[in-house]
Amino acid sequence: MATKEVPLITVLGSLNIDLVSYVSHHPLPGETMTSNSFAVSPGGKGANQAVACAKLSRSRNTTTSTSDESAHIRMLGAVGADSYGTLLTSNLSSHGVDVSGVVSSPSLKTGIAIIVVDEPTGQNRIILSPEANHSLQPSDFTVLPAPKPDLLIMQLEIPLPTVLAALRAARDAKVPVLLNPAPAQPLPDDAYAGLAHLVVNETEAAVLGGVSEADLDTEAGLERVSRKFIDLGVQNVIVTLGGRGVFYMAAAGAKKGLVPAEKAKVVDTTAAGDTFVGQYALDVVGAGGGEFDIEAAVLKANRAAAKTVERLGAQDSIPWRDEL
Repeated sequence: MATKEVPLITVLGSLNIDLVSYVSHHPLPGETMTSNSFAVSPGGKGANQAVACAKLSRSRNTTTSTSDESAHIRMLGAVGADSYGTLLTSNLSSHGVDVSGVVSSPSLKTGIAIIVVDEPTGQNRIILSPEANHSLQPSDFTVLPAPKPDLLIMQLEIPLPTVLAALRAARDAKVPVLLNPAPAQPLPDDAYAGLAHLVVNETEAAVLGGVSEADLDTEAGLERVSRKFIDLGVQNVIVTLGGRGVFYMAAAGAKKGLVPAEKAKVVDTTAAGDTFVGQYALDVVGAGGGEFDIEAAVLKANRAAAKTVERLGAQDSIPWRDEL
């Protein structure tokens, strides 16, 4: 593993170019409308979470130096050998992320996400075209690529069999995993066995937990669904609830609670969840082999996500460590 002074976080996941339209309201069925503005920016949940870890691990004035970082970040993924792929990898590198594990292939296209942001509320709708992201195969991750990380972060924007293969490889290597199963899809029970951290929103918790979102309207409902995951082998469960806050439950010490949302002027929610994951992950590796304070980690991640929703964009909206 990386040295105790600078732990290593590896992110295995998607890299997409975000094509974002900002509109006065989400279009109705059959409605054609003109956007108020348009942006092309680096994205993908994997890349967003890698950038979140990198930015939140250092101050703004140390973007090109590793001397101030609280963790080293490495990205594993795939892009096309095209201008979008170059933009994605160069942007990651500019934020201090190691991109030596990102494959670029001339036979593939870089992933695309079409995002429509409702300006009055900041809420978004996203259509994803995975492209190169779906070239990552289970056979590529029967063993975790070296160097061995202190934490592996994954999402579900790459093929599920690949995620499951990497989960097994991490378990064999005794590497803790943070899984953010988005977009939501049911997982086999053995995916939860020994899983260190499960971070879901309400929709994902309902899909994975086999309940309706209405069941999660109360703290008792959140506790029931979290307990399901704990009973399947998850060590720490986080359910992000937007304006309602964050619910957490830990297997160790029977810790649980509902943390209220931070006050924020919501402009764009695009990378809020990814920012939460990034800050939470840094607190996980920051604990080293000592006791992990899940409540403190949730509070800090909540503050970071609140900063993100006050700004436009995905990776550009993620705060640096000294902005918290």
